[in-house]
Amino acid sequence: MPTTLGGWLTWGDPAGGVLARLQEHLTYTGLAVLLACAVGLPLGVLLGHLGRGGVLAINVSNTGRAVPTLGVVILFAVSPVGAGTTGIVLALALFALPPVLTNTYVGMREVDPEAVEAARGMGMSTGQVVRQVELPLAFPLIAAGVRSAVLQVLATAVLAAAVGGGGFGRYLIDGLGSQDYPQLQAGALLVAGLALVVEVVLAALQRLVDPVARAGAGRGRAALPGPVPVAEGT
Repeated sequence: MPTTLGGWLTWGDPAGGVLARLQEHLTYTGLAVLLACAVGLPLGVLLGHLGRGGVLAINVSNTGRAVPTLGVVILFAVSPVGAGTTGIVLALALFALPPVLTNTYVGMREVDPEAVEAARGMGMSTGQVVRQVELPLAFPLIAAGVRSAVLQVLATAVLAAAVGGGGFGRYLIDGLGSQDYPQLQAGALLVAGLALVVEVVLAALQRLVDPVARAGAGRGRAALPGPVPVAEGT
């Protein structure tokens, strides 16, 4: 076992090393966010498009923020679901749902009504209005909600170690329990570093796939003037 901070940060043990804990941490985060998006995105789009029931759904969803995440993780651990990956992912998904649902609903509701009416006036169906008008315009807020959910779950996934799970939280729980401060510091640095890297990657990915930004860039390139011909002197 390593005894220094540098040793913990570079530990290559296949069972408990940095890469193994990174894989576990990303697995918990990815599955939880995917589950939250599978529920929150369609529900938020539907309620935002209809303009009904959104406030109630968001208030119910946001009550999850008032519930201690550690309590939810322990509750699933002692339930028939168990303390395995399923229980951990379900608990983290409940924590990831509010920002996804809220931002999706708000993004859909803040779409310019005139743009929607213009699309309907062009003969677009309801599905076409949602896909081609509302979703592209709501994309920045929706993406911000997903990014927020990812970062919150990344930070909260350390609690998985409290019920016997893996991830970088293992370094924190084990280091605290054994008063191994280099291990504790390594866990904190790894979680913080992972969150920063993921934030940068997600921000770059959002700029890359944002349909409104891409359309604006395309129009900007198309509007660039060509070379001006120079008349030859006589």
